Amino acid sequence: MEISGIISAIVIGIVIGVLGRLVLPGRQRIGVLWTIGVGILAALVGTAIAAALGVADSDGIDWIELLIQIGLAAVGVAALERLKGRR
Repeated sequence: MEISGIISAIVIGIVIGVLGRLVLPGRQRIGVLWTIGVGILAALVGTAIAAALGVADSDGIDWIELLIQIGLAAVGVAALERLKGRR
């Protein structure tokens, strides 16, 4: 993987992770690195799901893919919040 691919994955992870946190009500007590990690994972898995559903490529913005990614990020942030809250 090239440096530009790594940097773009981090940037997309930040955006998806932050949007996933914004969807959830209240304050989430997870760090920035966890948010980026959840965002990167949600972006990768969301892209795979969108490709499997046949909605990953369109002429404009892939809104359905983006919604899948944000939904997965919100689920990931909520799950991580629960796991960290139990300690």
